[in-house]
Amino acid sequence: MTRTLLTRDYDISRVLKGGWQLAGGHGAIDQQAALADMDRYVDAGITTFDCADIYTGVEALIGEWRRTRPDRARNVQVHTKYVPDRDRLPTHARSDVERGVDRSLQRLRAEALDLVQLHWWDYDVPGYVEAALWLNQLRLAGKVRHIGLTNFDQRRLKEIVDAGVPVVSHQVQFSVLDRRPASMQSLCGEHAIGMLCYGSLAGGFLSERWLGVQVPEGELENRSLTKYRLIIDEFGGWPLFQQLLETLRDIGARRNADIGAVAMRWALDQPGVAAIIVGVRHAGHLASIASALDMKLDDQDRSAIAAIHARAQGPAGDVYGLERVKGGVHASIMRYSLNRE
Repeated sequence: MTRTLLTRDYDISRVLKGGWQLAGGHGAIDQQAALADMDRYVDAGITTFDCADIYTGVEALIGEWRRTRPDRARNVQVHTKYVPDRDRLPTHARSDVERGVDRSLQRLRAEALDLVQLHWWDYDVPGYVEAALWLNQLRLAGKVRHIGLTNFDQRRLKEIVDAGVPVVSHQVQFSVLDRRPASMQSLCGEHAIGMLCYGSLAGGFLSERWLGVQVPEGELENRSLTKYRLIIDEFGGWPLFQQLLETLRDIGARRNADIGAVAMRWALDQPGVAAIIVGVRHAGHLASIASALDMKLDDQDRSAIAAIHARAQGPAGDVYGLERVKGGVHASIMRYSLNRE
């Protein structure tokens, strides 16, 4: 399995096993089956897991996997997030960061956290630079090995870096449907910050399941589909999305690969992308992931995808900008207070 260096002494797999879909919002989770699936991913060379303090139960699930598989766990990297609740931002303090890190350490059964990624819900509330500096103090104290960010725009990322925080990664939504992080490639490259990209499969929309079907009406089956259905609207609507799927299908057909594999390969090939995060509930994606890692796109493939992009309307703006519009449709699906004790 292909690996990449985030720092000179810290390497990760180029595909991370994402944990959001194990948080219960995408269907019931069988704990023993989930633990067995973690085995399958690690055995396939996908040794980096991504989770968060706000993914209900996921840190504890990975902690249980580590407890019961100590030999496998030695070769696994676990990335988590520190996400203070939005209504607590005005009073956010160093003690909150310490408590959050200690809670993740306990849940993950870890002596130190491999990577902690800071998220801040509301730029109108100051404190994100201080929060990053407090995380760095915990890094210097040995509780955290590396610091990352998630969903920051260029201005705020630069503020944090200029404050002296050694940011090694930035987790962003980047896919063949959502290219907003391309605007950040130069800044991340200047500061040796690797982009860790989620959404490369658009919650499952970038698959054969949605090819040739009518636009879905009414409530979708989970939050991922609801979220990325809005991204499809920003992209240019259902007809253009269908043309994108057809293009990805044709590229995959020449390589005996599925739509998802082509979409993942496109994301992996983007400048500055250190790795992609594939959110999964089971091991069924492993064959597609292997195809993506083995695949090479040629100029014809890239031109075909670029022709669709030339007709796309968006999404526009900086990273996570649409999602931060208060009262907007993208913000309406967010849950801002998942860390309440």
